[in-house]
Amino acid sequence: MKLHLKLSPWLAWAIGLAAVIAAGVGAGIIVFWKGLSVTNLTDLVPWGLWITIDLSSIAVSAGAFSLCAAVYLLGLKHYQPVARTATFIGLIGYTMALLTLLLDIGRPDRFWHAVVYWNKHSLLWEVTMCITLYLTVLILECMPIFAQFEWLKKRWPKLAGKMSHVHHYAPYLAVAGLGLSMLHQSSLGAVYGVLKARPYWYRPDLSVLFIILAIAGGMALTVFASMLSARLTRRASVDDSLLERIAYFIGWTLVLYLYFRFWDTLSMTYTYQPGRTEGLRLLTAGPLSFNFWVGEILLGIVTPMLLLLYRPTRMSQLWRMVALALVVGGVVAYRWDTNLSGLMIVLSYLPGEPIVGYAHYFPSLIEVLSGAGVVGYGLLAFSLGVRYLKVVDHSLTVEEHENWKVEAKKPAPA
Repeated sequence: MKLHLKLSPWLAWAIGLAAVIAAGVGAGIIVFWKGLSVTNLTDLVPWGLWITIDLSSIAVSAGAFSLCAAVYLLGLKHYQPVARTATFIGLIGYTMALLTLLLDIGRPDRFWHAVVYWNKHSLLWEVTMCITLYLTVLILECMPIFAQFEWLKKRWPKLAGKMSHVHHYAPYLAVAGLGLSMLHQSSLGAVYGVLKARPYWYRPDLSVLFIILAIAGGMALTVFASMLSARLTRRASVDDSLLERIAYFIGWTLVLYLYFRFWDTLSMTYTYQPGRTEGLRLLTAGPLSFNFWVGEILLGIVTPMLLLLYRPTRMSQLWRMVALALVVGGVVAYRWDTNLSGLMIVLSYLPGEPIVGYAHYFPSLIEVLSGAGVVGYGLLAFSLGVRYLKVVDHSLTVEEHENWKVEAKKPAPA
């Protein structure tokens, strides 16, 4: 008797991601076992691929606080369906960041030290506390989403009901999330901007650049993921008019970001400063120049900005998706450029004339595999959310939202 097993596209996708995750877990175990010696990270370049994934996943998760603030603070209730998707993506993005940090800190068993031993003068400590607290907020905001899991509703209906009830506290969670997320999104840039020993980083506008691009990238990933899900599965449905209006706002956000990025770069050409001038040359005419001019500026900012502001291309779902994907790629390119351009310039502070040297970095296979495992986890988590938690279902979300409002107005039982 022959067994005929049909491999559906969904199953093939899940198996492929599971294989990537398994390879990442194996590479992670090697890192925990042998330490950072198996990576290409050095004392000169201590932050590499993992920190880029960390910074990028946090940036593209900013749609959660942006859209939740629009819904619950500005009263734009018609964007609530998209905020649901953004919140779930935010939770995934922050857990991805935590996974990369566990790999990067070298002593993952001491992850709790920052919570217990407060270093109030450290921006990294402030970022750690904000991420920890904001992750808690995201878990609470996602409880109504997890409550839609059919297995949970059938097995523990009372628990699912209590989790759904958390939605009534959404406005308060949105306020807390807005404050915490804005604090650490800007502080991530400030961590670089206060390092005087790294002249290329030492400038105050990095906080502004980080938060503006995070807003654009977070909303771009939310809209792109929603549109792609609706094209690939019937379990996802979207209101395209809502997504088109958000895409238009993203286009103008890119205009603002391009203005600040232009002056940020141009201001470093006014005079020679050891370390800073070499860092700019490394970025604009050195090994990072292609990534800067093509990946970040042309494809990451200018092209999607024009596509999203020009109405015919914005109304086209294909061109809109292309533009949104380019914005997300531009976020990753910017975080990579910012991180490496400061680390690869080594400035000697010995007495006498300052000597500028150069460091080199290319991620090892262990770094690539473990980083790919983290990315694979994020893709699989979102895929499962679309399939089983209805995170991209605008019609259902609107209906549930109206029911929640009705239930909230009912008088409490005597």
